Amino acid sequence: MKTLFLSLLISTLLSLSLSKELCNSHDKKVLLQIKKHFGDPYLLASWKSDTDCCKDWYQVECDSTTNRITSLTIFAGNLSGQIPAAVGDLPYLQNLVFRKLTDVTGPIQPAIAKLVHLNFLRLDHLNLTGTVPDFLSRLKSLTFLDLSFNGLSGSIPSSLSLLPNLGALHLDRNKLTGSIPESFGKFKGSVPDLYLSHNKLTGKIPASLGNMDFSVIDLSRNMIVGDASMLFGLNKTTRNVYLSRNKLEFSLSKVAFPSGLENLDISHNKIFGSIPPQMTQIPLQSLNVSYNRLCGQIPVGGRLQSFDISTYFHNRCLCGAPLQSCK
Repeated sequence: MKTLFLSLLISTLLSLSLSKELCNSHDKKVLLQIKKHFGDPYLLASWKSDTDCCKDWYQVECDSTTNRITSLTIFAGNLSGQIPAAVGDLPYLQNLVFRKLTDVTGPIQPAIAKLVHLNFLRLDHLNLTGTVPDFLSRLKSLTFLDLSFNGLSGSIPSSLSLLPNLGALHLDRNKLTGSIPESFGKFKGSVPDLYLSHNKLTGKIPASLGNMDFSVIDLSRNMIVGDASMLFGLNKTTRNVYLSRNKLEFSLSKVAFPSGLENLDISHNKIFGSIPPQMTQIPLQSLNVSYNRLCGQIPVGGRLQSFDISTYFHNRCLCGAPLQSCK
């Protein structure tokens, strides 16, 4: 009798422990508000009030110890409306992703400023409008910020350089105007990969950017003028530089390139001078210097003759393989 009682007790305790919901009740309430805000879409069909958000819900992740929601990733589905203010009520959120949801509109939600633990923020391939908000600079834990493929306008806030842990900044493919902030030559911590292409940026590249050792810098398809030679240097570790389709005007002749440079596109500018012989010593994987005002013989050696004519054509008087021989 005693053995039977113990067996029943253990079985009851086990079933209670197995049925106990892990999901924090506050977090669950917030997530259900988000689902309601978007009109109960099919994409969030797994978010049911009678199931455990830590075990049964797609698009979310919980901390294995505290069971608080740490990640919310809503990706590629039929979802419309603005990002709800409720996202700011998930206090332990570290990753917030809304991407490839072209019917998500409106400004960047101000309530995101409350997410002090956020280290990964990706709001890309949406239809967001308005400005890049200054409050993003208060999210000091951010290591990755992607606002690309939206309709954001206005200038780039200089305060983004205050983010001490930023490893990548994607503001490309928007409608941003004004110049590159001077402060982007004074990032407080690590130097982020910088993607500013496909905007309407004007003015000169700040000389201060020469102080930075960017691994990747993409300023292509803007309206930037003047000199870009400060982005290069023998002592830098830069691997990828994309400057095409601007109005840059400087001599290539005296530019000293990083020894590890892999991809360089300076096409469709007003760059003059000649191709430096040092470029034969660089492990280039891709190169485009077309549609400029370059002259002289293409140096022989390295990878320079492995590229086809399109790499070099439409310059003032470049010659030598793979172009026609110099006269």
